[in-house]
Parts: sequence; structure tokens; C-alpha cells
Amino acid sequence: MGQHMSRSDQKQLTRQRILDAAGRSFRKGGFGGVGVDGVAKDAGVTSGAFYVHFNSKAVAFREAMDKGMDDLKKGIQLFQAQHGDQWWPAFVRFYLGEKRQCDLADSCALQSLAPEVARSDDAARDAFSVALVAVAQELASGRHTAHAPGDIDEALVALATLAGAVTLSRAVSDPLLADRIAQATEKTLVPLLSS
Repeated sequence: MGQHMSRSDQKQLTRQRILDAAGRSFRKGGFGGVGVDGVAKDAGVTSGAFYVHFNSKAVAFREAMDKGMDDLKKGIQLFQAQHGDQWWPAFVRFYLGEKRQCDLADSCALQSLAPEVARSDDAARDAFSVALVAVAQELASGRHTAHAPGDIDEALVALATLAGAVTLSRAVSDPLLADRIAQATEKTLVPLLSS
């Protein structure tokens, strides 16, 4: 396969691999928990190759966060396309189920990277702010079915509730308490279907 790829295609593929590895590393260990060497190793490249694509770890973090938030937006679009009028309860259940229980490296950027962004620089916070509003707009512009967020404010509350619920569920040691947090949150966000 590599023989038929142009140099620019190979470069783009390598960049994508580094970005994916950075996203997994930052979600799992936080910004301070992994260095350039660790990200490069996870991506299967040298640290020198990392710097060919990213000027610094902070730039890679910003781009990984941005990609993670874009993935969330695309996920919302997918649920809206696949589940019709049931997209909102389906999305809530997915977020409080699979996205809560998956490995932290595969978790949602909204939940795992927001605390890192809060400790980060202004550029990361600015990028996160833009990405967050874009995700909220995507939620609010979805098919208006029962309990789905109808405007940006409701979407921000829903996102904060989901991210907070998953953060707390991951932090407690008792799986029953984690489930209770998730169930109570689902009941709040999708009241009729959970009663």
C-alpha cells in the first residue's frame, strides 16, 4: 500500500496517527501525564517526527482536543441520522453507557479533556470554547423531539450534565453508585422514557 501513496499522503497519515495517539494519551493521562516521547512511541514514530508535524506538545493537545470535540459533534449527527425521533434518548443512553464504561483513552473529549483545558493556556481555552458552542449548536439544531435540547442554553446544560455524570461515575469506586449516577442522570435528561 505504501508504494502507491504520495509523499504528502504518507505525511498526512503519519500526522493523523500522531494526533490519534496524542488524543488517547491526553485523555488517559492528562496533559502533564504524557510527554512528546510517549506520544511519539504510541504513534510508532520518533520524537523528531512528532516535531515535524507539531511545534509543541501544547499544539498537539489543542488539535487533539479539537478533533475530540469534532468527533462528538459527528457522533451527535450520526445519532440524529440513525435514530430519527428517538435520537436524543439513544444518544443519552450511549453516552451514559458505552462512553462512561469504555477505557479512558477512548472516552469523550468533553468529559476527559475539559479539566485539562481548564488548566491549560488561553489558546486551548479559546479553541475549546469555540468547539463547545459548535457541539451545543449541533445538539440544539437536531430534530425537536421530547426532551431534546431546544436551544443553546438547554444544550449546554445537557452537555454539562452528561460530562459531569460520567466524570463522577468514573471517579467513584462503587460500581453500584456509578450506575445510580448514570440512571439518575438519564431520568433527568429523558424523564418520560425512564419512568
